[in-house]
Amino acid sequence: MGDQIGIAVGGTLYYVPLDEFERIRATSLEPVEKAEIFAAFCRINTLYMIARAGSGHIGSSFSSMDIMSWLELNEQSRDGTQGANGPSSVFFSSKGHDAPALYNVLIGAGHMPFDLLHKLRRLGGLPGHPDIGTPLMVTNTGSLGMGVSKAKGMVFANRLNRVERNVFVMTGDGELQEGQFWESLVSAANHKLHELIVIIDNNKLQSDTLVSKVSDLGDLEAKLRAFGWYVDRCDGNDIADFSRTVAKAKQERERPKVIVADTIKGKGVSFMEHTSIDSDVELYKFHSGAPSEDAYVKAAQELIENANKLTQNNGLETVMLETVIRESAKPLTGAQRLVRAYSDALLDQARRNNKIVALDADLILDTGLIPFKEEFPERFVECGIAEQDMVSQAGGMALNGLLPIVHSFACFLSSRPNEHIYNNATEKKKIVYVASLAGVVPAGPGHSHQATRDISSLAAVPGLSLVEPSMVDEVAPLVDWCLNKALGSSYLRLGSAPTIFPELQAETFVPQPGRGRQIRPGKGVAYIVYGPTLLAQALQAAHSLAGDGIHVGVFTFPWLNQVDNAWLEWLSRTYGDVVVIDNHYAIGALFDRFAASIATKPVPGLRLFQVAIHRIPACGTNDEVLAAHGIDAAGLAATVKRIRR
Repeated sequence: MGDQIGIAVGGTLYYVPLDEFERIRATSLEPVEKAEIFAAFCRINTLYMIARAGSGHIGSSFSSMDIMSWLELNEQSRDGTQGANGPSSVFFSSKGHDAPALYNVLIGAGHMPFDLLHKLRRLGGLPGHPDIGTPLMVTNTGSLGMGVSKAKGMVFANRLNRVERNVFVMTGDGELQEGQFWESLVSAANHKLHELIVIIDNNKLQSDTLVSKVSDLGDLEAKLRAFGWYVDRCDGNDIADFSRTVAKAKQERERPKVIVADTIKGKGVSFMEHTSIDSDVELYKFHSGAPSEDAYVKAAQELIENANKLTQNNGLETVMLETVIRESAKPLTGAQRLVRAYSDALLDQARRNNKIVALDADLILDTGLIPFKEEFPERFVECGIAEQDMVSQAGGMALNGLLPIVHSFACFLSSRPNEHIYNNATEKKKIVYVASLAGVVPAGPGHSHQATRDISSLAAVPGLSLVEPSMVDEVAPLVDWCLNKALGSSYLRLGSAPTIFPELQAETFVPQPGRGRQIRPGKGVAYIVYGPTLLAQALQAAHSLAGDGIHVGVFTFPWLNQVDNAWLEWLSRTYGDVVVIDNHYAIGALFDRFAASIATKPVPGLRLFQVAIHRIPACGTNDEVLAAHGIDAAGLAATVKRIRR
């Protein structure tokens, strides 16, 4: 699930052009040999795509590449009639992280415009995770575990429409920690959905570590058979073995089928493979993010050599490559990193309170928990890809005198376990939920990872305070407030993108519920903002507007579901126009709390305006997406000019 902020590489990047794929597809090679060369070419282009984008998931893409290549070349029919080996079929991956592999298979097969190779995680290009707005994407991905359920729905629809079609869906082995996967199995067997073929990419690793260290799958084949499914196993990186296993499975006409495909994460590049000496499976280095410049050069060389070996062994000319020169990324000197500040604040609190325990959902690196685990291993619980289980575990801990702190990405922590958070709230014990990757940025992973509805979904939970720091110096005081001063539970929202601020004139921060903190003085109009990303944009907008004689005050407002009306009255004495900037969908965000406060007790002379997200968040670079939604500095400045006319 983890999606670290990538580090773009510089230097020469290599890719296989379309005519080389066409050359291989046009040969009279046997299907297995053709698919092997095709997969080798796709690995080169997947590495290129992720390196150029600056982020993505190499390990998961490489482990599933051979499977996807065989299915695309031999099991798919793009005209909706008959596939090469039987009835028309459809394939999608529930994993999501392997989107670069899927894109490259489709590009290499000539079914997707080739220029999209250069547009991963760019506005108008290919999103970080599958979305049906992209041609040939069958379904969106979201929280893991949805895939088999969606595939079942497709089979039912096909039967009702009298369409004979196999539905292939791939899941990850870490994904099997999600309860929905197991929920989806029983009825598929009851209804004899033989058209359904599930492939488990059994690469043994989830985001942080070995699956066996978190939730050991044990005798997976026996468990699956117990649900009434046909089960087989193969080497998923051996195309010949996989193809035979698929052919055998398709003979079964009474039961849904599952293939446990044993694979290697990072397959194809020796030092990226999790089985290699150089790979630290305790914290696998190539789960997400772009490779370093040196790693890219070594990996590309190895992939190219392997592709040439395969072509030559089959009597073909070696691969012709094209190149792109990319500039190295500029270092973010002086950037504030709130997750790192949170990590330090958590350690400080844990040293003073031995009741504090930390729970993680397979995101120990992204949520800043590595130092905590190293110092307090007995007080750290890795729950894996199972947020509902994690939140309810925290409830049991709180009932027995502990102070649990629950960690995941905001998009996952606020949604799937929402009912469990509410249940915990009804027991009136203190729990702190820490949600990283909050808001629309980083924008590269796409809408499945952009948390823009968590405030609305949690704001009404009784006794739950929602807070978000905007700067490093607000982190520790808010952590202290949540743990030691808040009467009930808290949801601490954290922006994960490193942020550089212009010159600041901030007051010393002392948490006062419902009250903001002045960051830049002004007169007449004020921005109310939370989180580092939009604070930086607001400060830039205020600086720009000052050149036009409009002096905008800027306030951070950490309290996402409570507003002190007396503070609003104080604010109105200097600022008649207040613009609330929501890093969230418009409905149910902070603006609504301001509006409700004024509706309850009007503040004469105060006009309230909102800037927010009004559609499903776009995927692209951070700057592209902020501009696309009108929440960049230019958009914020334009809002003030419009209301001040």
